[in-house]
Parts: sequence; structure tokens; C-alpha cells
Amino acid sequence: MAPVHPLLWRSFRVFQVYGANTDVGKTVFTTTLCRAARLMWGREHTAFLKPVSTGPEDEADDLCNHVERHAPGVLRRTLLQYDLAMSPHAAAKGKSVPSDVDLLSKVHQFASRMAARGPGWLFVETAGGVHSPGPSGTTQADLYAALRCPVVLVADSKLGGISLTISAFESLKIRGYDVETILVFRDDKYDNEQYLKDYFTGHHGIAVASLPAPPPKTDIGADTEIMSQYYEEESESTATRRILEHLDRRHRARIDRLDSMCGDAYKQIWYPFTQHKLNSPDNIVVIDSARGDFFQTLVSKPGATSINQPALQPSFDGSASWWTQGLGHGNPSLTMSAAYAAGRYGHVMFAGAIHEPALALAQTLLHSMKSSRLTRVFYSDNGSTGVEVAVKMALRAARLRYGWAAGTDIGIIGLKGGYHGDTIGAMDCAEPSTYNEKIEWYNGRGIWYDYPSVKCVRGQWAIEMPGALKADLGDDQVFESLSDVFDLDARRSKHKHRAYEKYIERTLSNHLGNGRKFGALLMEPVVVGAGGMELVDPLFQRALVDVVRRSAKLFDARHRHRPGNSDPASWSGLPVIFDEVFTGLYRLGRFTASSFLGTEADVSVHAKLLTGGLVPLSTTLASESIFKAFESDDKADALLHGHSYTAHPVGCQVALESMRQMQAMEGRGEWDWAKESDWSGCLGGRARVAKAELWSIWPWDLLDWVSNQIQCVAGTWALGSILAIHMKAADGTGYKSNAALKLQSFLHDGDRDGNASTSSSTRWNVHSRVLGNVLYIMGSQKTTQDDVAEIARLVQRALVAH
Repeated sequence: MAPVHPLLWRSFRVFQVYGANTDVGKTVFTTTLCRAARLMWGREHTAFLKPVSTGPEDEADDLCNHVERHAPGVLRRTLLQYDLAMSPHAAAKGKSVPSDVDLLSKVHQFASRMAARGPGWLFVETAGGVHSPGPSGTTQADLYAALRCPVVLVADSKLGGISLTISAFESLKIRGYDVETILVFRDDKYDNEQYLKDYFTGHHGIAVASLPAPPPKTDIGADTEIMSQYYEEESESTATRRILEHLDRRHRARIDRLDSMCGDAYKQIWYPFTQHKLNSPDNIVVIDSARGDFFQTLVSKPGATSINQPALQPSFDGSASWWTQGLGHGNPSLTMSAAYAAGRYGHVMFAGAIHEPALALAQTLLHSMKSSRLTRVFYSDNGSTGVEVAVKMALRAARLRYGWAAGTDIGIIGLKGGYHGDTIGAMDCAEPSTYNEKIEWYNGRGIWYDYPSVKCVRGQWAIEMPGALKADLGDDQVFESLSDVFDLDARRSKHKHRAYEKYIERTLSNHLGNGRKFGALLMEPVVVGAGGMELVDPLFQRALVDVVRRSAKLFDARHRHRPGNSDPASWSGLPVIFDEVFTGLYRLGRFTASSFLGTEADVSVHAKLLTGGLVPLSTTLASESIFKAFESDDKADALLHGHSYTAHPVGCQVALESMRQMQAMEGRGEWDWAKESDWSGCLGGRARVAKAELWSIWPWDLLDWVSNQIQCVAGTWALGSILAIHMKAADGTGYKSNAALKLQSFLHDGDRDGNASTSSSTRWNVHSRVLGNVLYIMGSQKTTQDDVAEIARLVQRALVAH
């Protein structure tokens, strides 16, 4: 595993020197700062690093010799040298090209060695301009972002330099860099210096400092003497001293802020899903930044025994940031999409209007769903409100078709443990539980079926029946492969669904016979998420849909037949709502989770992965028959629901880019490594894999091993990017159980001592969440095979130590 490690130590200051363009004086400024740091902090050490250099090898030597000659005592290194004087990506052609992660690892290793010497300075000089490509072709602005180095930006003092400098700054800013100061050579001809000072100080509060331009080049001997005099003067100048003092203050302020955040947050923040009486500052994780699948989290608290210990470490985002993260933190394409929409629109009101991102997103969603029913898209802010919209739609349609009065008490049909959000209406669609039973306005409106769940136990796939229902549903069933579980056609051909349907129909008839009325079936396809990360037997969910759809006479006591019911795209029985907020959009390996059930929704809700984890947005998709239930000459009959930020352009544009990226990844086969991995024991061979289209990033050998840890594990499963481990629980299953906390704690402690591929200076951990006795780990759609393999090893170590 090779997570990128940020470069932050408590008493070792690291700054990255970027240039607005080539030939703007990066090396001159960096050498001046190195020399001045040696003079001002004489007891500390100073280092210079050039990760990538191009041109003849003697030029790289000249660079290091230049620093050594004019800043004696400074440690210096060039990591990669390509002999052609051109962009690194072109110079590296035909040569050995390290991956971006390998290059960043080399940078971290050098910085770690320097930090181990004690307090000091390191200046990392980039090559060319901000977007000059690295050896792999990734531009430097993206390549080095995960290092989280504060930046010294060297402005261009030449003609056109103002525009280049501002553009370079904006490129860095939009990628999360902290530009601490901007340096520029004085030039009376163009006077870029004064404009940049006014612009950056006035608009961004960033200090701009200037030094005299170095003397023009003459010959080598004279140049050496002239530059020696220049460096001697400028390294002792008031301007240079102020630059370093400013950088030193900014470094100390960053450390102090990180150290104080836990305590301040503990006093001032009201956290979600947190019992604050049981909370403490030590339980709060400080996230300095995030990149890819990793947070960069604080590990060195006040009173740390070693000032040389890294202050930050990578933490794998094991909950995918509450299930939203799909394309990696800091994804540049998503960021640019957000910036584009913010710059073009900001936010514009939506009622009675349309803008391109909203229309394009609606059209893309409807096309990608490949549904014969869904024709309309309603926008809201998050999954919970999206579900409330869906319920409003469905209940109105059912009431009008069956002629119920407006004040009729109408409930919903769902699954036990189903969770659809924390707004009052969404909570009312779930059975009483830890999430809602103490909420003063909660009034559960429905019935909730218990269901068979699927787990891997001792290397086999078991469908576990609820104990109280075994007389109705039969005994537990065992399958050799998950493919067999999801092969609904084969199971239905053997009439395995009939017991389910009889139980569902009998229970439903009993409730209807007691005067209950229901307006919708609402459930999460395949996986019940917050209700315990349960993999539901898909045949049971299919049976539930089928029974509800063919039971119109049960719901309409007068057996009325409304016009249009013969339309195959129209709902029958009750509208079926699929809550795909969590499970949809490739979370389980497919664009839509409902496809596993072989049936379509009348209303479908999507959020979370919709925007790749960047901004909130939810969509509720509905059929035309649902839409027409709100058509009337009376405005009061409309769907009177909306939000100030309905269909906000930033969210819609980001969602478009998110879907574009995920669909392109699927088209390019970027998940083939997971689809083609050895799931043969789990899925029943490659032929069945192709048939069922079941795959997971979590390897079968991990599931097989975990499922055999029967002393502590009740079962496990994996699908798409989700791995769920159900721990045996003496305190009972459910949200209040503490059975998974020990496993969570081990993963949080992480790779303290290092392993074969890492050292203690490059430790990492897994930031995970538990749902009672269940610990789950969720990758993104960009999680790599190497990362999965290393996390799998850590999980195995954790369970051995359990």
C-alpha cells in the first residue's frame, strides 16, 4: 500500500516553490531563502530538493552545485534527472517512469530523513510552471497536491506576467493549496510588482514581497562572482528576513491551529449521531485535508514525545465519508465543474426556469436508468428530502386512484431496519428504532416486514431466516455462490418464491382487514444501509414488489378500476419507491441497484454518489402516471414542495461530471481487476460472474477467511465497494451494540509498526464507522487493488488480535 504522506512536522518547515512560468527565478529565490535560513536559524539545518529536473545531467549537478556554492551548508538533492531539456513527460519517454505515488514517496522519504535531523527548513522546487507535467504526464498542480505543502509562488515579472501569475495562483487555490507568499523581482519597465501587491493583498490577503532582479548573465567566471555578491546582499536583506519570518509564523500558526481544533470543536460543535456526554476531545479526528481515498489526519497532539514525529498521517476513508465519496477527495475534474457552474451561474432560482446543468442532468439520469417507467426528475437537497418528495408523490397517486378522502391516514409498507433519513416525514417511514423512537414528533406510519438476510458463513453463502418466521418462510438455505443467490430466474423456476409471497400476502391482508390503508411500498434495494448494513435476500424483495403490484383489489375495498391501469408503465397495486440514495450509482457495481431485482420503480431516489462526494444534491425520479396525479386546474393540487437551492447549478454540473466519469470508467474497464479477481469460490466461476454481473473490490479470499473466524464473526458479505463484517454480539445486535468497537479501534490505530513495505515514519490507518455489531469498510469507485490488499491484511491482523 502506498498512501501519499503529507509533509508536516512540528519543528521542520517544508515549503514548495512554484513558478508562474518557466524562467521566472525560482532557483534564485529558493537559493536566497536557503542561504538566509542558514544565517537566521544557524543551529538548524536547511535542505533543498528538486524532485524532477530536465536537461543534461551536468545541469542538474550545476543546480545542486549552484545551491551549494551560494548557500553553503545546505543539503541538496535532485531525485529524477532526464537528459533532454523539455517537459518531464516528454523527456521521460522511453525511460523508466515512476508512478506518481512512487515519486511522491521518494519526496516524502527525503523530507523524512531531513526532519529526523531535527528542526530546520526544506524548500522543494518544482519544474517549469504550475501545470508543467511531471514524468507520468500528471500536471504538477495535481501531482503534488496530496503533499499539502504550503506554497511560495514566484511571480513572473516580465511582460504578460500579471496574467500568468494570477492564473497560476487560481490553479493552485482551486486545488486546495495554501499560497503563503508571492515573490517577484522588481522591474521598473512593467511594474508587475505593484499591481500584484495591490491585487493579492487587497483581494486575497496574501503578502507579496520583492527582491532586486539578479544581474544579467555575462560569462561563467564573472557570473559566479556577481551572483555570490547578489546572494550575500539579498540573504541578509530586510526583505528576505521578513519573508522567512512570515513563513515561520505561518508554519507555527498551522501547527497551533491543528493542535487546538479538538478542544475548540469539543466546546463549540454539536455533532451528528454523537452522545456528547460520552464524547471527549481525544475522540475527535482532525482532518487537515483529503485526497483520493485518504484523509490527512492529525497524529501528533500537544505533548508529543518526539518533535520529529510526522504531525499528519494518511487515514483511509473507510466510510466513504458517510457513503458520499465515489471519485476521490479533491478530484480536479469535479472541482473544476463546481467552479465553472459557480462562475457562470452561482445559484439561480428554479421554479418556472431552466438552466443547462439541470436539464442535461435530468436527461442523463433518465437515459442511464434504462427504465420503461421513469420519465420525470424532481430536484431536492439531500436523500432524506428526496425520500419525502417520493412519499408525497406516491401517497397522492394512491389516494386519488382509490378515492380516499384527503384526511385519510395512509401508511407505507417497508422493511424492518429500513432507514430513509432524519427529516420528520422520512423518519415516519421507518419502524421505531434508536434513530427515531425518542423523537417527539415521530409517528411511525406503516408496517415493516422482517426479511431473510444473506451472509457468508464458513465460506458458504447462507440465507438466514428470521427465527420467528421460519414456520412461514422455511429453514435457512445455503448456496455455494452469491451468484446462485442472485439468480432470481432460476430460483423462481423452482418456486422458491412462493413461501415468501404467501407470507407477504397473508400479513398484508391481515393489516388491510383491520382497516389499515397503505399508499406505497418503500425500500432500499438489495442492502439495508443504516439499519445494520444487511444484505437482503433479493428474492424476498422481488416477491414483495410482485405481491404489492398484483394486489389492487386488496387496496381498493370497492374494487374500482381506474382508466389507464392497463398501461404497462403505470403503477398497479401501490406505487413502488426504491430508495437508492445509498445503493445506487455503482455502489453495488451497477448504475442502479434495482436491476438486481429484475424490476423497476415507479419512483426512485438518488443522492450521495450522484455528485461524487463534493456537494449535496438529490433527485427523485417518477413515472408519468405518478406525475399526472398532480395535474389539476387548481394550483393547490400541485406538488407544493421545493427548496431555495432546488437544482442548484453547481450540484447539477458536478453530478453530470460525476456520472460521466463513472460511466467512462465502466466503459474503459477500470473495474475489470475486481471483476476478474478470484471470486470463483464466491460466485461459482467466471461464467456465472458474467451472467450475474456480481463483483466486488474486496477479494474472495478475504471474505472466505473472515467468514471462518467463527469465534468472533457471525458472518460477512461484500458487493461492489462495500465490505460488511457482522460481529458476534453478547450485548445483542443492533445500533446500541458495542461488539464492533474493538475491531474499529484496531483499524484506527492502524499500521503503527510498519510492515514489509512501509516504515514507522510512513504509518497509516483506517478511519471506519460501525453500526452496532457491524463494522463496514467502503471503498470509492477509484480505490486501487493495492490499497484493498493492504487493508485486507490489516483487517486480518485486527481479527486475529480480537
